Amino acid sequence: MPELPIDDEHAPLYSLGQVAEMLQVQQAYLRRLDQHDVLSPSRSAGGQRRYSRHDILTLQHVTRMADEGMTLIAIRRILQLECELAQVREELRQAQASLAEQDRS
Repeated sequence: MPELPIDDEHAPLYSLGQVAEMLQVQQAYLRRLDQHDVLSPSRSAGGQRRYSRHDILTLQHVTRMADEGMTLIAIRRILQLECELAQVREELRQAQASLAEQDRS
C-alpha cells in the first residue's frame, strides 16, 4: 500500500490560516517568522505558504520561546544550534555503531 501524504510529517498540508487557528496566533505573526527566516514553510504552486506537521511542532517551540521574551534573532540561532546538535548526535550514533561492528569482527 503506498504511503499517503498525511503519513509524512514533512508533507506541506496546512495553510497559513489553518496553522494560525490551530496555534491561536495571528497570521501576521507566522508571516513575520517567515520574513525573519525563523521558519520558512513550503510554498504551493500558487505561492501560498504550506506547513507540515513538523513545521507546526517547530512553531509551537518558537511560540513558547517568544512568550518567554526571546527575540526572533535569538530564536533563529537556537533553532540552528538545535539542528547542529541533532546532526552531531547522529554522527556520534553512527560512529558508535561502526565501532561496535568493528569490535564484533
